[in-house]
Amino acid sequence: MFTLVASLPHARHGILKTEHGTVKTPFFMPVATAGAMKGITQRDLLELNAQILLCNTYHLHLQPGEDTVERAGGLHTFIGWEKPILTDSGGYQVFSFGKRGATNVTEEGVHFRSHLNGDAHFIGPKESMHIQHMLGADIIMVFDECPPSTAKRTSIEKAVDRTLRWAKECRKINDAYKQQTGKNPLLFGIVQGGLERDLREKCAQELQAIGFDGYAIGGLAVGENEEQMLSVVEAVAPLLPKDKPRYLMGVGDVEQIRACVERGIDMFDSVMPMRIARHGTILLSNRSQIRITNAQFKEDHSPIDPESPSHLSRQHTRSYLHHLLRANERLGETIAQMQNLGVTLQSMQQLRNAQ
Repeated sequence: MFTLVASLPHARHGILKTEHGTVKTPFFMPVATAGAMKGITQRDLLELNAQILLCNTYHLHLQPGEDTVERAGGLHTFIGWEKPILTDSGGYQVFSFGKRGATNVTEEGVHFRSHLNGDAHFIGPKESMHIQHMLGADIIMVFDECPPSTAKRTSIEKAVDRTLRWAKECRKINDAYKQQTGKNPLLFGIVQGGLERDLREKCAQELQAIGFDGYAIGGLAVGENEEQMLSVVEAVAPLLPKDKPRYLMGVGDVEQIRACVERGIDMFDSVMPMRIARHGTILLSNRSQIRITNAQFKEDHSPIDPESPSHLSRQHTRSYLHHLLRANERLGETIAQMQNLGVTLQSMQQLRNAQ
């Protein structure tokens, strides 16, 4: 469970205990979508001091399937990672990928088609809890409806009501699984409500009445601007219990993370640092960034980042990384991603040390 060790006016430092070890907060979760990160090994992640991984229920359900993972001994054994794992519920992916095909939301869950082959699937609270328990994650998420933050109020109201009904069902199903199996994953509720503060407040209060091990703020970083996002975080975080971890889903910009830690958030995840790395945007340990594919770096034979947490960026030059990415060499993506992930994780360590 969660122990709050220290807190400033709003920023917090704590320890989250799971079945596969403890995690110091605030922390960032690298996203190993289908149990892996592009071009980065589990050993690399340990070198960069990653404490916990996020894996995706939707993708693992479609391929290779939760039955295969369970027969392999669970997700930790399957992917070779001994530290904690969080699985999301699959809800966000169901709705986002649904834009590409047929998606039908009912009171029981969501009918959708696989983005891989078009096959029909269904996930609701029961299915999401079943998949996540079979995967064997340390932290699992309730199945929720995630509309864009800029959607019409009527749509957001319906999503909040459905999210609350599904959260109550997920809690009941999870309790039954725990009793049957003896396994004890932490279950997090998700606060939805778009940019509507009263709906966020309603969702936060009713989730707490159900009771969860932690609380996430969902439905942000999906269309609103930074000022709007920070405004929602500032309004919602104080409504959440002080003795439970607070998780802002889908935010990975280092400066935004700093701002949200100051507003009381403990947990973050995003594919953003890795995605921008593959396209040539490199985060540096001095909190600046460069566009390594620009012509000015063709003859820059200095180290990529002499203070980098990644040995690859201390070893290799900017001109070499410029060449690799321009030549579409996979090693370039690995070097760039290790750099950005390393800087992001290092920034979390600095935030923990400052409290």
